[in-house]
Amino acid sequence: MAKKVIDSRGSACPGPITDLALAYRNASIGDEIELWSTDPGVKEDAKAWAQRTGNVIESITELPDKIVVLIKIVKK
Repeated sequence: MAKKVIDSRGSACPGPITDLALAYRNASIGDEIELWSTDPGVKEDAKAWAQRTGNVIESITELPDKIVVLIKIVKK
């Protein structure tokens, strides 16, 4: 199990989800992807992506400088 941090700060939609999809291609079941974004739309976009792909949003945390979305890869 690995954890990959994807820094998409400063990128607007669809950038963060595109970055997530690229990281997902190289991930294995059991891995975690931590997506950093400054685009508030990433919260709903990541939820929709997880539902569509069958993966799990473990948390969404809003920090002063970024939104952190933690995704658990449970399906490929």
